[in-house]
Amino acid sequence: MSGELTTEEKIDALPAALREIVEEFRDALPQERLEYLLDFALGMPDLPERLHAQRDQMEQVHECQTPVFVFTEIKNGAVHFYIDVPRESPTVRGYAAIVAEGLDGASPDEVLQTPEDIHFLLGLHEAISHQRLRGLHALMGYLKRQVVAKMAGKLGVVS
Repeated sequence: MSGELTTEEKIDALPAALREIVEEFRDALPQERLEYLLDFALGMPDLPERLHAQRDQMEQVHECQTPVFVFTEIKNGAVHFYIDVPRESPTVRGYAAIVAEGLDGASPDEVLQTPEDIHFLLGLHEAISHQRLRGLHALMGYLKRQVVAKMAGKLGVVS
């Protein structure tokens, strides 16, 4: 017996907000998933002004074809992700919005236990290209690394 979790076990282990989003996507047809993704992209908030002014201090996700920049804060034991993705890239922007919303307020441990293949759990592998999926997978890795670095006190705080 391997140590791999089943898809259902991975979903059950997600923070509640992200689990709810994943379940909604899994209940949809692939075309509907693209529509949901677009809805998330359109609803993604802009960066707070304090971060927009210091975007050059945010980390770029180089594996994404689209310029994606991330910043992580941990306040009172709750993680908050700020992700900047151009509106002209709705697939990546929608995915970033899902991850940011679904993990907002989660504990660092919950974030670190979240599988990096959220795109698969959402069923996006049935709707978007493999090359795009690589960037989505990488984004989750960057977010986790930032959480680890913040916990270790290695990433500065933008004030």
